[in-house]
Amino acid sequence: MITCSAPGKVYLFGEHAVVYGENAICCAIELRTKVHAEKAEDVIIESVLGTTGMDIEVHPYVCHVLKKMQQFADIKGIRFKIESELPVGSGLGSSAAVTVASIEALNQLYGCGLSLEDIAGLGHEIEKTVQGNASPTDTYVSTMGGVVMIPQRKKLKTIKCPIVVGNTHKFSSTKELVANVAKLRNEFPDIIDPILSDIGRMSLLAEKSVNEKDYKTIGKLMNVNQGLLDAIGVGSAELSSLVYAARNSGAICAKITGAGGGGCMIALAEDNNASDIVNAIEDVGGSAIITRNTEEGVRLE
Repeated sequence: MITCSAPGKVYLFGEHAVVYGENAICCAIELRTKVHAEKAEDVIIESVLGTTGMDIEVHPYVCHVLKKMQQFADIKGIRFKIESELPVGSGLGSSAAVTVASIEALNQLYGCGLSLEDIAGLGHEIEKTVQGNASPTDTYVSTMGGVVMIPQRKKLKTIKCPIVVGNTHKFSSTKELVANVAKLRNEFPDIIDPILSDIGRMSLLAEKSVNEKDYKTIGKLMNVNQGLLDAIGVGSAELSSLVYAARNSGAICAKITGAGGGGCMIALAEDNNASDIVNAIEDVGGSAIITRNTEEGVRLE
């Protein structure tokens, strides 16, 4: 049996705008998805979603990984067991992590010789197939780790402060939310295009602050980014409740991460107040965990 894992991610800046070619800054976090793979008589996929064979409805990403990897190896029966610290549909890149870890598991099991760049590229193709329109950000960051400026794929300095992830436990569909923004953009291009452009520009402004570890400036910009995400309709009452609870308890900043509509938000914390932020988020009905940026991308366990 081969076991590979890949990290989830959070957006500091740029979600939704990145779909339209704007800049984003994204960082890998220590929460990971593990994929165990071994040769078998049939295709069996086990996860919290259930145990299935080749079922595109239940396990779309893993099924598409298997189809894609059959171009590189004679893969017939395979047993996948998936364990994840990343909640599905939460904005933490759960689909990218399972996709990337599954590709690497088959790459290792069958000796396909794929490079990290190959894995990131294949992962993006699979996400596009499933979601209809997907940024390369999630799969690239899950493969490479660290803090990355997209689309340049430029590595920035590690974020050293604690990152509190707050979960609304409200499922959101990335595909639907991306489609909703596209519809709004088609309806009001003169309004929505400048907002998306401003979200992208924020990443360029923040690059220097990230590399200088100027978390106060990063925080101001992340809070502005949150307001712009609300403006394009991807916020929710539950997310706002968690965001303001975190800010009011001393967070440097707090904003949505990922598609929005539900799922998770993040707060940058000081070393001495991360627990206070967790408590504040839990007091308003969310759940929270303290994590950190990781330089490790996909790996063989």
